[in-house]
Amino acid sequence: MSLQNKLNRFKKDLTRIEADHPETVTIKEEPKTESLDERVEEKWDSFEAIPLSFDEQSCVLREKKLPMQTPLGNYTIQDYVQVIAKWNERQHLHPLSANQRDPEDLLFFDTETTGLGGGAGNTIFLLGMARVQNDGIQVRQYFLPAPGNEVALYHHFLNDVKDLKNLVTYNGKAFDWPQVKTRHTFVRDAVPQLPQFGHFDLLHGSRRIWRKSYESLRLSTVEKELLNIVRHEDTPGYLAPMLYFEFLKEKDPTILKGVFQHNELDVLTLISLYTHVSMILLDIGESTALTKSEQFEVARWFEVVGDLQEAKRRYKMLVESTKQIDASKALALLHKKEKEYDCAVALWESVLQQTEDVDVYIELSKVYEHRYKDLTKALHFAEEGYEHWKAKGRILRDKEKTDGAMFIKRIERLEQKTKIGNERIF
Repeated sequence: MSLQNKLNRFKKDLTRIEADHPETVTIKEEPKTESLDERVEEKWDSFEAIPLSFDEQSCVLREKKLPMQTPLGNYTIQDYVQVIAKWNERQHLHPLSANQRDPEDLLFFDTETTGLGGGAGNTIFLLGMARVQNDGIQVRQYFLPAPGNEVALYHHFLNDVKDLKNLVTYNGKAFDWPQVKTRHTFVRDAVPQLPQFGHFDLLHGSRRIWRKSYESLRLSTVEKELLNIVRHEDTPGYLAPMLYFEFLKEKDPTILKGVFQHNELDVLTLISLYTHVSMILLDIGESTALTKSEQFEVARWFEVVGDLQEAKRRYKMLVESTKQIDASKALALLHKKEKEYDCAVALWESVLQQTEDVDVYIELSKVYEHRYKDLTKALHFAEEGYEHWKAKGRILRDKEKTDGAMFIKRIERLEQKTKIGNERIF
């Protein structure tokens, strides 16, 4: 029995007690729930939406099935299926790896809310999701026709995603799913539990690769610049709350038609973006062409997640094709970490042929002192580095003062060790 029904059952007794002791008992009214009348149902039906009921409440489900040939910007469903297969062939895991998952296991998810802030005062009025299936893409959108109908909304949504294995969102870790969790706490006694699942947040991946390429990484920017997706007569997301409030007054579903279409395009874009980022990470297709800076960020991403062999391969390709300094330095440090000192030294020396890099002088001084036991060369690189450091005309902030002191200390120590070594010889 729902909490609503329990309260109704005892309301008569509570009312009698209140009459006897008005100073001690008050009854808090439950949020008003609403059912859809026939006139409104006809309008929902006009854009493929139907009412669903539960526990004397109702919500609305809009469902579409898109064919296999549906274009996803530069990609197709077959491209998406291909990257899932490639992830399953790859041994090393990655934060976006779909290893041990099938194409239909990923749920592409986005919400529309009454505001952009967090907290209990922000209501989700539309839950949108897309799944790739054997015969096409299934798009489902669950709509809240009245603020008091969240039990029905989450009952139907959570029953449909109870076998969920992975969520794919854009900023969903910080916004969408925390909002779902917050709203779920108000109705959790009457609806299923939230599923346990993996979560791919494509905003994080986009920042990893393109943070230096674009000033903004809003989803609208990403789909236009990277995915060749152009929206025509789209309802902007910031208008969605106002249109929802207008709907609550007018009860006319046609007011929200653009909001549903906008949300549908959002979840479809997520399929395209996941395919695009996966192709970059898996080295598939011609559409993965990146700038030198973007290639470096991809290699560094592999290094950060611990896939050092893939990171080395990516850095090496970049060094061989472009002689990029950052890639050379990063690759040299990986060689050093794996005690491949000759390879590291060769890379550091190649960097010095292009630029006077103070950090490289330090690394060469260290390796010649501690690994090759060549104090003369170690001192040479320390002195050279110090001279170039001074020549830069730095403003002596704290870090620069520390760098200078470090050079002086290293030079003095190496001079002392060299002097002692010479005295032993003679």
